Amino acid sequence: MLDDSRIARLIILIRAAIRPPKGAGRIALALCFGALCHAIFAAGVLAMIVMMFFGLSKSLGTVSWPIAALANAALIAQFPLAHSLLLTGPGGRFLARLIPGPHGQTLATTTYAIIASTQLLALFTLWTPSGIVWWQAEGAVFWIVTGAYSASWLILLKASFDAGAEVQSGALGWMSLMARIRPVFPDMPTQGLFRLIRQPIYVAFALTLWTVPIWTPDQLALAICFTSYCLLAPRLKERRFARRYGERFARYRANVPYALPRWQQGRSNAQ
Repeated sequence: MLDDSRIARLIILIRAAIRPPKGAGRIALALCFGALCHAIFAAGVLAMIVMMFFGLSKSLGTVSWPIAALANAALIAQFPLAHSLLLTGPGGRFLARLIPGPHGQTLATTTYAIIASTQLLALFTLWTPSGIVWWQAEGAVFWIVTGAYSASWLILLKASFDAGAEVQSGALGWMSLMARIRPVFPDMPTQGLFRLIRQPIYVAFALTLWTVPIWTPDQLALAICFTSYCLLAPRLKERRFARRYGERFARYRANVPYALPRWQQGRSNAQ
């Protein structure tokens, strides 16, 4: 098990966090951020799963139409815009300064996860439904589509694990602060689903958008906008990887397709 770097990193981080050096204030700050991060993360993901299952036909938004169309458009736009901006150099420096004191840099990944989860929670709880239902799966079709929807989320979970569960969940920051160590980011991901395609997280996210059992104009708008983001935004990520990993990433990119797997391809030489 420890031969798997994905698991080994988590075990090392957890072991360090559960035996923290002295520092009551630092420990309290880390635990508060950890609890806040994972609570909002769970709420945001749960809201997304449930609301999309119903095709965004149910939510808490009460803005009157047609103003609701603008409000919903703003809710869609705020997630990809902030999500991408905070991953830039200036965005990273902003995250590091967002928490006053000496621990902002260490907590940056946790702060990022809190912001992203809050954005998702806002999108899926404040959406104002149109009230129009185009299609709803029934009988055997319902169970087939629901199975595909569940599978899409499981693929997303697997891809997130392959990319580094500690970063994707926001745990890296607060656990590193707890252990009073410098956050160690995962290496360039090439294991698991990353052997098949370079962007499995974005592809799995897009799959969740199109496998819902209820279709409405709301769900279609969300699916089109976020699928476009899932196809285009990783280009910015790959530019960062090209600068960071150089020739190693160039070889990986030459051997592994962007979004659609080549099922007959041989073993990647990326590693």
